[in-house]
Parts: sequence; structure tokens; C-alpha cells
Amino acid sequence: MPRISKAEAVLTVDEPVIEGRYAELGGYTVGFETHKADVDPAALFAGLPGDRCQSPHWGLVLTGRIVFRYPDHDEVYQAGDAYYGAPGHLPLIFAGTELVEFSPTEALERTMATVGRNLAATGQPAGAGPHPGSA
Repeated sequence: MPRISKAEAVLTVDEPVIEGRYAELGGYTVGFETHKADVDPAALFAGLPGDRCQSPHWGLVLTGRIVFRYPDHDEVYQAGDAYYGAPGHLPLIFAGTELVEFSPTEALERTMATVGRNLAATGQPAGAGPHPGSA
């Protein structure tokens, strides 16, 4: 059975706002993320349907909290919560949040292609945004 630990996952992103370690397991990308600053990355999803993240995510918040904003409501997840984020959300991330998140690799890569282009347009490093996935 495939498995990975945080220590074994590749450190893909190490920026002032996020540290992310990622690996693929059976068609899913698992991300071990530590968020170092409050971030509202809404602008990075411009160009996607509804200008929102189109990848679903399943995760566990280890510390801190994360908010997924939908057109009609917000969902708040905090330490100890397991969550499902449906396509069509915008994340709002808070400093001190650590999470483990699983996303279908193909859907994540499609979303991250747009996020990467938007990051490049701002001059930020490609890994500075939310859910870098398999970047």
C-alpha cells in the first residue's frame, strides 16, 4: 500500500507565507502545509470558472484554521477538524495553520496552472500561492 510521511515528502515550497511538502499517492496529491502568514489568495484564482478553486480537497487541520468561502456561505475549519472542500471555493488562510490535504492530482494541476500564471503576472515565486500541489 502506498504511503508517505511529512518527513519523506519533497519540500516543494519554502516561502515566507507557506512551507509545503507534496507527494502523489494513487492519483491524489497529498500536501503537508504549514502556513506562516495570513493570506487571502482570491486574486490568484482569476480566470477559473467563477474565479474560484476548481479542485476538491479532503484534509485535516492540525493547528490553526482555514476558511473556504463559497458564493453563498463560508465553511470554517479549525484544529482537529477533518474537512471536504468542494470545487468552487476560495481559501482564506491564517498564520500558524498546519494541515494535511488530499486533492485529485489532475484537478489540482489544472487549477494550479492558472494560479501559477497569475503568480507570475504579479512577480511572485510560483510556490507562493495556496495549494501548490505538485508544482
